Amino acid sequence: MSARAAIVTVSDRASRGEYEDKGGPGCEDWLRGVVTTPLTITRHIIPDGRESVAATLRQLVSEGADLILVTGGTGPAPRDETPEGCADVFEKELAGFGEEMRRASLLEVPTAILSRQSAGIAGKSLIITLPGKPSAIATCLNAVFAAVPYCLDLIGAGFIDTDPAKIKAFRPKAK
Repeated sequence: MSARAAIVTVSDRASRGEYEDKGGPGCEDWLRGVVTTPLTITRHIIPDGRESVAATLRQLVSEGADLILVTGGTGPAPRDETPEGCADVFEKELAGFGEEMRRASLLEVPTAILSRQSAGIAGKSLIITLPGKPSAIATCLNAVFAAVPYCLDLIGAGFIDTDPAKIKAFRPKAK
């Protein structure tokens, strides 16, 4: 059985069809280029807002998504409430993900310090928030994804592996 990934684009304009979603396809392209094991991917576009994010994440967790990538809504603008919606769902926050994504992004753009990326666990789902721009998504995923397969193992989620020429998944050697 393949692992299940869900990609959630958080954008008022994209959810109304006024703006082309680039974040969702950017996440999917990145995953398909790196993950080598079977992976079922679904994409969702929702409006900005704490409640819409939390409700969507709760539904995806209950449906058994192993990995949930949330793109958009992580900046300081008034409608950017993705981190708050995620916090309402997280059972455990994984602060190192956000720290490392910001560190990697700051090497490329000084405004990365405004980002509020995070990650956490809910049930058997790993949730990672990302920027909305495909190149920034790649920067962030490149910075943290080596730890994702082992994290999924630890929480009892579906198994995924990566192309070591692109991202070498780190799993401690068994004793």
